[in-house]
Amino acid sequence: MSSELTHTTDEDKPGPCSVVKTIDQIGSQWRLVVLHELQDGERRFNELKRETDASARTLSRVLDDLQEMGFVDRRLEEDAPVASYYRLTEKGESLCPVFDALGEWGDEWALERA
Repeated sequence: MSSELTHTTDEDKPGPCSVVKTIDQIGSQWRLVVLHELQDGERRFNELKRETDASARTLSRVLDDLQEMGFVDRRLEEDAPVASYYRLTEKGESLCPVFDALGEWGDEWALERA
């Protein structure tokens, strides 16, 4: 009987599945909340702050992250007072059916345990 050992390297190992990669990008509580709020259309920074109950610092960081990842666009209106508006990009809008499906799943399964 021959015992054959195979040597595997990091390159041989499969990477995380696409679900894990997706959760890494949008999975933080605040990212999900902001993305969900923007489903209904463009919002001013202060509207998002009020609707999410996030601190200004947290919301600013999350919006910067989402913008950097291509989920959110920022529009600056320089009238007095200066206002920042945020909306979902095409990439961000593509998550809307995912949120709908998660909501339906939660209505059926997650809330029955609460």
